Amino acid sequence: MSKKGNRVDVDGVSVSTDHYIGGERVASPTTFEDRSPLDWNWKLADIARGDANTADQAVAAAADAFPAWAALSAAARAEYLTRLAELIEANNDELAKVECLDMAMLEESLRLRVISRGARNFRAYGELAAAYEERAWESNNTRNTVMRMPAGPAVIITPWNAPFMLSTWKCAPALAAGNTVILKPAEWSPLSCSLLADLIDAAGFPPGVFNIVQGYGEDLGAALVADARVRRISFTGSPETAKHIGVSAAKNIVPFTAELGGKGPLLVFDDADLDAAAKKAAAQFDDSGQVCLAGTRLLVQNSIEDEFLEKFHAYTDQHVLGDSRDSATTISPVIHPDHLARIAGFVERARAAGDEIVCGGRVYKEGGLWYEPTLIQPQSNESEVVQNEVFGPVLTFQTFDDEAEAVALANSTPYGLSGIVYTSSAERAESVGRAIRAGTVWVNCFLVRDLTAPFGGFGISGIGREGGDFALDFHSELKTLQILEDSTG
Repeated sequence: MSKKGNRVDVDGVSVSTDHYIGGERVASPTTFEDRSPLDWNWKLADIARGDANTADQAVAAAADAFPAWAALSAAARAEYLTRLAELIEANNDELAKVECLDMAMLEESLRLRVISRGARNFRAYGELAAAYEERAWESNNTRNTVMRMPAGPAVIITPWNAPFMLSTWKCAPALAAGNTVILKPAEWSPLSCSLLADLIDAAGFPPGVFNIVQGYGEDLGAALVADARVRRISFTGSPETAKHIGVSAAKNIVPFTAELGGKGPLLVFDDADLDAAAKKAAAQFDDSGQVCLAGTRLLVQNSIEDEFLEKFHAYTDQHVLGDSRDSATTISPVIHPDHLARIAGFVERARAAGDEIVCGGRVYKEGGLWYEPTLIQPQSNESEVVQNEVFGPVLTFQTFDDEAEAVALANSTPYGLSGIVYTSSAERAESVGRAIRAGTVWVNCFLVRDLTAPFGGFGISGIGREGGDFALDFHSELKTLQILEDSTG
């Protein structure tokens, strides 16, 4: 990896703390601290803190680089993306090590599955873009052709959970479509994305095609999304932040996608494989529940309540809270003390409101960022802990009588990102799967992802769709060319 600019050693891996703008590392006069959730006393780095001037520089670099990058064929751009995918694979272990220390996801999971998904994203989108066939037909004595045209500079703002994979998921289609990119990773976990810029550099991307800037949303992020030169915005984060971004996007008439979290139901019917369902329910505590797609509302048919809970508690008891670098650990610390306080606040308010804390409900280790796997049985479906995203190792448990009540409960929050259904009935799999209002519904499985499928949410879970041709269409302008028959030689 490149050694340019101000760098720190992160457990043997050299990581730049600077921005990456126009093919160069660029420092800022101010910085912010980046600490490891594994030990909050461990400061990993002082990161360059961007501002409105940084945003202007990055957008200018992307705008300058856009014409030449857009003029390349999709196949030529795919060659760059393939080289980048190969470099990600070659540096998989270093990326996993750094991301583990920076945001505390299990290192084994990062090394074996998550980082390699980043490589697949670049390779897959390069191939999809190169394989695109323009739609052509004849009508009204004209030859008609619909084509994709690159849109322009794209601002991509990513969250702190799985930062490398989620950044590649968004950057890959933007680059493959012919757009230039300004990436702003979350300030709580910026280091693996800084390594991505090194790999972009090593892959030989032209200067300005990919830029990364680091800082806070209220100054840097706000300046990026308000810049009229930006022609696409893709955001993952909270509904509150999305509202502000949406206003800026509307002012400049800029297409905008947003993935804004979820409150997914996990429905278990009395004909389900209870062991498989309970095991999967207990697995929703993985990554300390910091997964937007998690099934955090357990909805179980009345007749199997006791048997399900017995199995669920047995699987939950197998979890190990510990150091994310240890392969025996199954539950990592949460990302930040502020987030730990947020999770604890949800549980304390639920306790005060009379909701039953069935298990867990406490900070696991004094001075650490672990929170116990927690199950809450609410007094009402309107309880705050049912209706709002906690984004931590906190699940709720409710029962239902029949299919109609199950669907009503599943659809009773303002979110609609995902749902999970366990049943052995093919008919119920279809009927309930279709009735749940969510962008993705899994039956008898979870987190099985096809990169060509659309991804996004209903309600306050977001707007727009990512994935496959849906993402490439978003990052393009669709153009129709009509030529009168027999009017050209």
